[in-house]
Amino acid sequence: MNKILVAVAAAFVLFGTAFAADAGPAALTFETKNGKVAFPHKAHQDLAKGDCKGCHGDAAKPGKIAGWAKDPAHALCKKCHETEKKGPVKCADCHKKG
Repeated sequence: MNKILVAVAAAFVLFGTAFAADAGPAALTFETKNGKVAFPHKAHQDLAKGDCKGCHGDAAKPGKIAGWAKDPAHALCKKCHETEKKGPVKCADCHKKG
């Protein structure tokens, strides 16, 4: 009986982690004075393999990033894009007018 309970508990943990990785919107759009910035959230989740801490910090439940503004966004996003050698790093590559 104990083995069954342990197996069921383990299944809940594994499935819970899988569902948590799919949390959040598929995409976001940020309105900025230099144009709209489209952010493919789902693609970033996939690249991070569901580890939300890289962007959201150690929050128990990730949500809006605290203090999200121009300077923190540029520091976080551009640094990661440069480090990973993936994604845009020039202004007009992210900010689309119109």
